[in-house]
Amino acid sequence: MVIPGKPYKLPDFIGLGPGRTGTTWLHQVLEGQVDLPYGIKETQFFGSFYDKGIDWYGYHFRYATGDRKVAEICPYLTQAQAPERIKLHLPECKFIITLRNPIDHAYSAYKLLIHFVWARGTFEQVLNSRPHLDNGNRYARHLTRWFRTFERDRFLILRYEDLRRDPQRYLNQICEFTSVPRFRLSDRGDIGDDVHAFECAPKSRKLAQNARHVMYWLQSHRAYGVINALERAGVWQFCYGRGEKFPPLSPEQESMLLKRYLPEIEALEDLLKIDLSDWKRPRAPRIAPPIRSDGDAPNLSLAAGIASPGGAGQTNR
Repeated sequence: MVIPGKPYKLPDFIGLGPGRTGTTWLHQVLEGQVDLPYGIKETQFFGSFYDKGIDWYGYHFRYATGDRKVAEICPYLTQAQAPERIKLHLPECKFIITLRNPIDHAYSAYKLLIHFVWARGTFEQVLNSRPHLDNGNRYARHLTRWFRTFERDRFLILRYEDLRRDPQRYLNQICEFTSVPRFRLSDRGDIGDDVHAFECAPKSRKLAQNARHVMYWLQSHRAYGVINALERAGVWQFCYGRGEKFPPLSPEQESMLLKRYLPEIEALEDLLKIDLSDWKRPRAPRIAPPIRSDGDAPNLSLAAGIASPGGAGQTNR
């Protein structure tokens, strides 16, 4: 998208997220196919750094020539002011949104909060004390706000399960929607299916907290080369990891989350006119039919185990 009178180009499309839905994977896959922010995945401009001005944002795309589409993959979906800000600067922008079962999404977001020391406590404690963790799963509410600002045909809405089941088909849909020439994932041997997963908590909360402050300071000053060098050297992993491994959700936790998010799932079905029955039943083994919000959640404690749909590999867990 060319901005008259400006020496830079801005995104033709944005992957809005939400986070924990394969956004890191998508960014890596699109590298070399579109022009992305230089040196960083997420600028967070339309959220945290909007006060720095549009020239600050545009500088991230200073190497974009116009020969390829320009894009950013950044989870702006839940940020209240983002639609109007993007409408002001990118009025013709298109959007990609990938939605994930809110049960899995809530737990993945919890692990991120612990990993970066934004919260402490058990999953239940954090879920009940951090409203924004719940807010991240209010898909229908957020989409309704975006639909009031942009036409519905500006949005390609996909499901995380689509990515897990058939990454090539998922990518093809994105390419068709954004007019990016199709390419084969098989030609990208460097791309796996387990990107940016958080397996364990920090060994030292103090060290992780200090590392987060340093990382955000570097980002605000666009010192992305330093951030990436520290990543390659294993510094961030040393600071944020090495602690206890996160356990899987228990059947009781799944049952609790199913009750909690069932109205949200049904609101999303009504908004998008799609069937999300698989989000409304226990994953495996299936011991009850899909339920409505006026019914009771099944007793998942009878399940012999917990299986994640789509196979063993996790993307952006």
